[in-house]
Amino acid sequence: MEHVRRQLPSPNSLVIFEAAGRHENFTRAAEELGLSQAAVSYAIRNLEDQLGTPLFLRLHRAAKLTEAGERFHADVSAGLSRISRSAEELRAKGRQANVTLAASTAFASMWMLPRLGKLRTDLADIDLRIQTSVRDLDLMEEAIPLGVRGGDPADWPEYNAELLAPETISAVASPSYIDAHGMPSSPEDLVTHRLIWLEEPVRQACSWPEWFASAGIAYRPSGRRLAINDYVLVIQAVLAGEGVALGWRHLIERQVASGQLIEVGGHALRSDLAFYVVWPKARELNAHAARVRDWLVSQGRDR
Repeated sequence: MEHVRRQLPSPNSLVIFEAAGRHENFTRAAEELGLSQAAVSYAIRNLEDQLGTPLFLRLHRAAKLTEAGERFHADVSAGLSRISRSAEELRAKGRQANVTLAASTAFASMWMLPRLGKLRTDLADIDLRIQTSVRDLDLMEEAIPLGVRGGDPADWPEYNAELLAPETISAVASPSYIDAHGMPSSPEDLVTHRLIWLEEPVRQACSWPEWFASAGIAYRPSGRRLAINDYVLVIQAVLAGEGVALGWRHLIERQVASGQLIEVGGHALRSDLAFYVVWPKARELNAHAARVRDWLVSQGRDR
Protein backbone atom coordinates (compact mmCIF):
# COMPACT_ATOMS: atom_id res chain seq x y z
CA MET A 1 0.00 0.00 0.00
CA GLU A 2 2.93 2.33 0.69
CA HIS A 3 4.12 1.72 -2.87
CA VAL A 4 0.70 2.67 -4.24
CA ARG A 5 0.65 5.82 -2.13
CA ARG A 6 3.98 6.93 -3.62
CA GLN A 7 2.78 6.24 -7.17
CA LEU A 8 -0.48 8.18 -6.92
CA PRO A 9 -0.60 11.96 -7.38
CA SER A 10 -2.15 13.95 -4.56
CA PRO A 11 -5.99 14.00 -4.54
CA ASN A 12 -5.91 17.80 -4.62
CA SER A 13 -3.84 17.86 -7.81
CA LEU A 14 -6.24 15.38 -9.45
CA VAL A 15 -9.26 17.55 -8.59
CA ILE A 16 -7.50 20.61 -10.04
CA PHE A 17 -6.49 18.65 -13.15
CA GLU A 18 -10.05 17.39 -13.70
CA ALA A 19 -11.49 20.93 -13.53
CA ALA A 20 -8.76 22.39 -15.76
CA GLY A 21 -9.22 19.65 -18.35
CA ARG A 22 -13.00 19.99 -18.33
CA HIS A 23 -12.82 23.75 -18.88
CA GLU A 24 -9.61 23.66 -20.94
CA ASN A 25 -8.89 26.91 -19.20
CA PHE A 26 -6.88 27.42 -16.01
CA THR A 27 -8.65 30.67 -15.10
CA ARG A 28 -12.15 29.14 -15.21
CA ALA A 29 -10.92 26.13 -13.24
CA ALA A 30 -9.49 28.50 -10.63
CA GLU A 31 -12.82 30.35 -10.36
CA GLU A 32 -14.74 27.09 -9.92
CA LEU A 33 -12.38 25.81 -7.21
CA GLY A 34 -11.93 29.13 -5.42
CA LEU A 35 -8.19 29.24 -6.17
CA SER A 36 -5.91 31.66 -7.94
CA GLN A 37 -4.93 31.02 -11.57
CA ALA A 38 -1.32 30.80 -10.42
CA ALA A 39 -2.19 28.04 -7.92
CA VAL A 40 -3.90 26.00 -10.64
CA SER A 41 -0.97 26.46 -13.03
CA TYR A 42 1.50 25.47 -10.29
CA ALA A 43 -0.49 22.31 -9.40
CA ILE A 44 -0.69 21.24 -13.05
CA ARG A 45 3.04 21.82 -13.57
CA ASN A 46 3.86 19.70 -10.50
CA LEU A 47 1.53 16.94 -11.75
CA GLU A 48 3.22 16.95 -15.17
CA ASP A 49 6.64 16.77 -13.48
CA GLN A 50 5.50 13.86 -11.34
CA LEU A 51 4.09 11.96 -14.33
CA GLY A 52 6.94 12.89 -16.63
CA THR A 53 4.79 14.05 -19.52
CA PRO A 54 2.97 17.23 -20.62
CA LEU A 55 -0.77 17.14 -19.99
CA PHE A 56 -1.69 20.46 -21.61
CA LEU A 57 -0.69 22.57 -24.57
CA ARG A 58 -0.59 26.14 -23.26
CA LEU A 59 -2.37 28.37 -25.79
CA HIS A 60 -3.44 32.01 -25.66
CA ARG A 61 -6.41 32.17 -23.23
CA ALA A 62 -6.76 28.36 -23.33
CA ALA A 63 -5.08 25.12 -22.30
CA LYS A 64 -5.72 22.17 -24.63
CA LEU A 65 -5.23 18.63 -23.35
CA THR A 66 -2.45 16.65 -25.03
CA GLU A 67 -3.16 13.11 -26.23
CA ALA A 68 -1.72 11.73 -22.99
CA GLY A 69 -3.65 14.38 -21.07
CA GLU A 70 -6.94 13.33 -22.68
CA ARG A 71 -6.42 9.67 -21.73
CA PHE A 72 -5.44 10.56 -18.19
CA HIS A 73 -8.33 13.05 -17.85
CA ALA A 74 -10.85 10.39 -18.89
CA ASP A 75 -9.55 8.03 -16.20
CA VAL A 76 -9.35 10.73 -13.53
CA SER A 77 -12.88 12.01 -14.31
CA ALA A 78 -14.33 8.49 -14.15
CA GLY A 79 -12.53 7.74 -10.90
CA LEU A 80 -13.55 10.98 -9.17
CA SER A 81 -17.13 10.51 -10.37
CA ARG A 82 -17.28 7.00 -8.86
CA ILE A 83 -15.79 8.23 -5.59
CA SER A 84 -18.29 11.12 -5.48
CA ARG A 85 -21.27 8.81 -6.07
CA SER A 86 -20.08 6.36 -3.43
CA ALA A 87 -19.54 9.16 -0.90
CA GLU A 88 -23.02 10.58 -1.58
CA GLU A 89 -24.59 7.14 -1.12
CA LEU A 90 -22.86 6.81 2.25
CA ARG A 91 -23.97 10.31 3.26
CA ALA A 92 -27.54 9.50 2.17
CA LYS A 93 -27.55 6.36 4.28
CA GLY A 94 -26.35 8.37 7.24
CA ARG A 95 -29.05 10.98 6.69
CA GLN A 96 -31.76 8.36 6.36
CA ALA A 97 -30.99 7.07 9.86
CA ASN A 98 -32.18 10.46 11.19
CA VAL A 99 -35.91 10.94 10.67
CA THR A 100 -37.69 14.23 11.37
CA LEU A 101 -41.33 14.35 12.45
CA ALA A 102 -43.23 17.64 12.42
CA ALA A 103 -45.97 17.89 15.06
CA SER A 104 -47.70 20.21 17.49
CA THR A 105 -46.17 20.74 20.90
CA ALA A 106 -49.18 18.98 22.45
CA PHE A 107 -48.73 15.85 20.33
CA ALA A 108 -44.97 15.82 20.88
CA SER A 109 -45.15 16.16 24.66
CA MET A 110 -48.35 14.25 25.47
CA TRP A 111 -48.45 11.47 22.84
CA MET A 112 -44.90 11.09 21.58
CA LEU A 113 -42.68 11.59 24.62
CA PRO A 114 -44.31 8.83 26.70
CA ARG A 115 -43.63 6.43 23.81
CA LEU A 116 -40.00 7.38 23.12
CA GLY A 117 -38.68 4.50 25.21
CA LYS A 118 -40.63 2.02 23.12
CA LEU A 119 -39.52 3.76 19.93
CA ARG A 120 -35.87 3.40 20.95
CA THR A 121 -36.47 -0.30 21.61
CA ASP A 122 -38.47 -1.01 18.46
CA LEU A 123 -36.42 1.20 16.09
CA ALA A 124 -33.03 1.17 17.78
CA ASP A 125 -31.14 2.16 14.60
CA ILE A 126 -33.19 5.33 14.00
CA ASP A 127 -32.70 8.73 15.61
CA LEU A 128 -36.00 10.61 15.69
CA ARG A 129 -36.00 14.41 15.53
CA ILE A 130 -39.29 16.03 16.54
CA GLN A 131 -39.87 19.53 15.15
CA THR A 132 -42.73 21.40 16.80
CA SER A 133 -44.55 24.42 15.45
CA VAL A 134 -47.71 26.41 16.15
CA ARG A 135 -48.77 25.78 12.54
CA ASP A 136 -48.76 22.80 10.19
CA LEU A 137 -45.47 23.00 8.31
CA ASP A 138 -45.10 22.60 4.55
CA LEU A 139 -43.19 19.31 4.59
CA MET A 140 -41.91 19.68 1.02
CA GLU A 141 -40.62 23.21 1.58
CA GLU A 142 -39.05 22.29 4.93
CA ALA A 143 -37.62 18.98 3.59
CA ILE A 144 -39.30 17.05 6.43
CA PRO A 145 -40.43 13.50 5.61
CA LEU A 146 -43.27 13.03 8.11
CA GLY A 147 -45.84 15.12 9.94
CA VAL A 148 -48.86 14.71 12.20
CA ARG A 149 -51.98 16.70 11.32
CA GLY A 150 -55.49 16.95 12.63
CA GLY A 151 -58.37 17.47 10.25
CA ASP A 152 -59.68 16.00 7.01
CA PRO A 153 -57.21 14.52 4.46
CA ALA A 154 -59.39 15.93 1.68
CA ASP A 155 -58.00 19.32 2.68
CA TRP A 156 -54.43 18.13 2.02
CA PRO A 157 -54.57 16.62 -1.51
CA GLU A 158 -50.79 16.88 -1.85
CA TYR A 159 -50.24 14.49 1.07
CA ASN A 160 -50.65 10.79 1.73
CA ALA A 161 -52.30 10.15 5.10
CA GLU A 162 -52.59 7.22 7.51
CA LEU A 163 -55.04 7.31 10.43
CA LEU A 164 -53.43 7.78 13.81
CA ALA A 165 -56.41 8.51 16.07
CA PRO A 166 -60.03 9.64 15.74
CA GLU A 167 -61.00 12.96 17.29
CA THR A 168 -62.93 12.28 20.50
CA ILE A 169 -63.27 15.11 23.00
CA SER A 170 -64.55 14.86 26.58
CA ALA A 171 -64.50 17.27 29.50
CA VAL A 172 -61.83 16.52 32.12
CA ALA A 173 -61.04 17.66 35.63
CA SER A 174 -58.62 16.70 38.36
CA PRO A 175 -59.61 14.77 41.51
CA SER A 176 -58.73 17.84 43.62
CA TYR A 177 -61.08 20.03 41.59
CA ILE A 178 -63.90 17.48 41.91
CA ASP A 179 -63.34 17.21 45.67
CA ALA A 180 -63.62 20.99 45.96
CA HIS A 181 -66.47 21.65 43.51
CA GLY A 182 -68.35 18.38 43.09
CA MET A 183 -68.66 15.94 40.19
CA PRO A 184 -70.44 17.34 37.12
CA SER A 185 -72.59 14.41 35.98
CA SER A 186 -74.08 15.99 32.85
CA PRO A 187 -73.21 18.67 30.29
CA GLU A 188 -75.79 20.91 31.93
CA ASP A 189 -73.91 20.65 35.23
CA LEU A 190 -70.74 21.86 33.54
CA VAL A 191 -72.28 25.19 32.52
CA THR A 192 -71.78 26.60 36.02
CA HIS A 193 -68.27 25.25 36.52
CA ARG A 194 -64.98 27.06 35.99
CA LEU A 195 -64.05 26.27 32.37
CA ILE A 196 -60.56 26.55 30.95
CA TRP A 197 -60.47 27.62 27.30
CA LEU A 198 -57.92 26.71 24.65
CA GLU A 199 -57.30 29.62 22.29
CA GLU A 200 -55.15 28.18 19.48
CA PRO A 201 -53.28 30.99 17.67
CA VAL A 202 -53.30 29.24 14.26
CA ARG A 203 -54.72 25.70 14.25
CA GLN A 204 -58.48 25.28 14.50
CA ALA A 205 -59.62 23.48 17.65
CA CYS A 206 -63.00 22.58 19.12
CA SER A 207 -64.32 25.21 21.53
CA TRP A 208 -66.60 24.92 24.54
CA PRO A 209 -69.65 26.29 22.62
CA GLU A 210 -69.10 23.63 19.93
CA TRP A 211 -68.73 20.89 22.54
CA PHE A 212 -71.90 21.94 24.34
CA ALA A 213 -73.75 22.20 20.99
CA SER A 214 -72.86 18.56 20.27
CA ALA A 215 -74.65 17.73 23.54
CA GLY A 216 -77.70 19.77 22.51
CA ILE A 217 -76.95 22.76 24.72
CA ALA A 218 -76.75 26.36 23.50
CA TYR A 219 -73.92 27.60 25.69
CA ARG A 220 -73.01 31.27 25.86
CA PRO A 221 -69.86 32.28 27.76
CA SER A 222 -70.49 34.61 30.68
CA GLY A 223 -68.28 36.14 33.33
CA ARG A 224 -64.52 35.79 33.66
CA ARG A 225 -62.68 32.85 32.18
CA LEU A 226 -59.20 31.38 32.03
CA ALA A 227 -57.93 31.22 28.44
CA ILE A 228 -54.59 29.66 27.45
CA ASN A 229 -53.09 29.44 23.96
CA ASP A 230 -51.04 26.27 24.56
CA TYR A 231 -52.75 22.91 25.11
CA VAL A 232 -49.98 21.50 27.28
CA LEU A 233 -50.48 24.45 29.66
CA VAL A 234 -54.25 23.91 29.54
CA ILE A 235 -53.83 20.36 30.84
CA GLN A 236 -51.30 21.47 33.43
CA ALA A 237 -53.85 23.99 34.70
CA VAL A 238 -56.45 21.22 34.93
CA LEU A 239 -54.02 18.98 36.84
CA ALA A 240 -53.42 21.89 39.23
CA GLY A 241 -57.16 22.00 39.99
CA GLU A 242 -57.82 25.31 38.23
CA GLY A 243 -60.91 24.16 36.36
CA VAL A 244 -62.40 21.89 33.68
CA ALA A 245 -61.04 21.69 30.14
CA LEU A 246 -61.72 19.83 26.93
CA GLY A 247 -59.61 16.70 26.65
CA TRP A 248 -58.60 15.13 23.35
CA ARG A 249 -58.63 11.45 24.27
CA HIS A 250 -55.60 10.37 22.26
CA LEU A 251 -53.55 12.98 24.16
CA ILE A 252 -54.89 12.52 27.70
CA GLU A 253 -55.46 8.74 27.75
CA ARG A 254 -52.51 8.08 30.05
CA GLN A 255 -53.55 10.69 32.61
CA VAL A 256 -57.09 9.30 32.58
CA ALA A 257 -55.84 5.72 32.95
CA SER A 258 -53.66 6.74 35.93
CA GLY A 259 -56.48 8.70 37.61
CA GLN A 260 -54.74 12.08 37.30
CA LEU A 261 -57.62 13.26 35.12
CA ILE A 262 -61.27 12.24 35.30
CA GLU A 263 -63.75 12.53 32.45
CA VAL A 264 -66.75 14.51 33.66
CA GLY A 265 -70.10 15.62 32.25
CA GLY A 266 -71.10 12.23 30.81
CA HIS A 267 -70.66 13.34 27.18
CA ALA A 268 -68.01 12.97 24.49
CA LEU A 269 -67.90 14.69 21.12
CA ARG A 270 -66.91 12.33 18.31
CA SER A 271 -66.22 14.51 15.28
CA ASP A 272 -65.80 13.62 11.62
CA LEU A 273 -62.17 14.72 11.85
CA ALA A 274 -59.14 12.72 12.98
CA PHE A 275 -55.40 12.85 13.42
CA TYR A 276 -53.12 11.46 10.72
CA VAL A 277 -49.51 10.72 9.91
CA VAL A 278 -48.87 12.52 6.61
CA TRP A 279 -46.07 12.63 4.04
CA PRO A 280 -45.79 14.38 0.65
CA LYS A 281 -47.01 12.51 -2.41
CA ALA A 282 -44.31 14.19 -4.46
CA ARG A 283 -41.45 12.62 -2.50
CA GLU A 284 -40.98 8.92 -1.80
CA LEU A 285 -40.25 8.04 1.81
CA ASN A 286 -36.89 6.45 2.48
CA ALA A 287 -36.88 3.10 4.30
CA HIS A 288 -36.21 4.62 7.74
CA ALA A 289 -38.99 7.22 7.48
CA ALA A 290 -41.39 4.51 6.27
CA ARG A 291 -40.57 2.43 9.35
CA VAL A 292 -41.26 5.41 11.63
CA ARG A 293 -44.58 6.01 9.85
CA ASP A 294 -45.60 2.36 10.26
CA TRP A 295 -44.55 2.44 13.92
CA LEU A 296 -46.66 5.53 14.60
CA VAL A 297 -49.69 3.99 12.92
CA SER A 298 -49.27 0.75 14.89
CA GLN A 299 -49.09 2.73 18.13
CA GLY A 300 -52.34 4.45 17.19
CA ARG A 301 -54.02 1.08 16.61
CA ASP A 302 -52.74 -0.29 19.93
CA ARG A 303 -54.29 2.49 22.01
